[in-house]
Amino acid sequence: MNTLQLKGNWNEAAGKLKQQFANLTDNDLLYAEGKEEELLGRLQIKLGKTKEEVKKVLSEL
Repeated sequence: MNTLQLKGNWNEAAGKLKQQFANLTDNDLLYAEGKEEELLGRLQIKLGKTKEEVKKVLSEL
């Protein structure tokens, strides 16, 4: 997952994640520049997946 790619397409990716995982909220998907690790941590906890699994889900969007 490339930081620039994540930043550029984040609104679209967040929408797809919410469709795929109904338990995600807007707060879970809050993206702030420089806080990618925090976002990954929130998604790991909420989805019950490893960091690598979360990165794979994001890269497949």
